[in-house]
Amino acid sequence: MTYAARLRGTLGVWVLLCAPCVLAHDLVPKEPPNAMKLTALDLAEIEQLAVRYAWLLDHCANGGYDYADLYVADGQFSVAEDFGATLDKQRFVTKGREALARAAGGDGQGNCVDPRGTLGYGLTHIVTNHMIVATEDGAVGKHRLLTVGVCGYPHLIELQGGYEDAYVKTKDGWRFKSRIHVFKQAPSLQFGVCANRDEPQAD
Repeated sequence: MTYAARLRGTLGVWVLLCAPCVLAHDLVPKEPPNAMKLTALDLAEIEQLAVRYAWLLDHCANGGYDYADLYVADGQFSVAEDFGATLDKQRFVTKGREALARAAGGDGQGNCVDPRGTLGYGLTHIVTNHMIVATEDGAVGKHRLLTVGVCGYPHLIELQGGYEDAYVKTKDGWRFKSRIHVFKQAPSLQFGVCANRDEPQAD
């Protein structure tokens, strides 16, 4: 093997080994020097906030207001293609308690709409790999989202991106200041491949 070939091989291995490091650097924010001190209880409450989110997203409760109350009064949910997306790159921006309650299946009158007509009908959301980093006035976090029941099949699972969050500690505990669902919709089974086909028929 020539020196050039060995060099190309070495560089190729180096790129493969370091690519995950570059991605990890981009995805894992560093704690600023003036960050607030998060206790074990703070971390546990933030993790529970994310878990309650998944349960309440799957099951409309109290007209969607239980979901909306996971946010601060002017909290915001949105969707983006990439982590770190600026506001102009976000879509489906939903802000404020009333709008969030409707997004969670509420009818605006304290009741829940028929779930069979909602976008997430039949889906179960599982959050995992939760990472929390303290900031000066709260914390930020990221985690992955697994969705079960994709395309109408009860056992079909799809990785549907993840969430990018900003958390604030209030008198009532930790709440979402903002939550962005980071999700590339085009290659998705749920919203791409299966979006325009009929529901599967039972055997």
